[in-house]
Amino acid sequence: MATFSERVIGAARLDPAVYEEIEHDPSALGQALAVVAIASVAAGIGNVGGQGSGLVAGTLASLIGWVVWAAVTWFVGTRILPGPATEADIGQLLRTIGFSAGPGAFAILGAVPGVGWLLALAASVWQLAAMVVAVRQALDYESTGRAVAVCAIGFLAYLLIASVLLGSLFAFMR
Repeated sequence: MATFSERVIGAARLDPAVYEEIEHDPSALGQALAVVAIASVAAGIGNVGGQGSGLVAGTLASLIGWVVWAAVTWFVGTRILPGPATEADIGQLLRTIGFSAGPGAFAILGAVPGVGWLLALAASVWQLAAMVVAVRQALDYESTGRAVAVCAIGFLAYLLIASVLLGSLFAFMR
């Protein structure tokens, strides 16, 4: 079994074997949560310089978003676009998608004057590629195209859910 740092590096390298190991290790959930939190804090620092309460709120929002994203992806991948070998539970998606957030830690480079936005964009694209590998492995897909489709559909559904939740929150705060 790989160490936490070996898993983070392997996941960032888009190594399918690492995602398979994470998928089948229920004890990796806490590690996945840590990866999401670290990436969120790094992005917060890269975007706004890490200002106290905004950083905490952003991290909490990222953790909630991770759970919602995993649930939506699980539903889309197992109910709408399952492959012939698809058999997954929500925990498998939480673990693999959590580790796919790892490249987001490089979003801290968004604070670099002049080119920071480009470095943060590169981190986001890398993170997206990692998520496709994570979804492909967790849902036991034979094709990367199906994983891309699940991620795209899941993203649109996630945006819809997030907008409804935010709209409800703002209506409640009035």
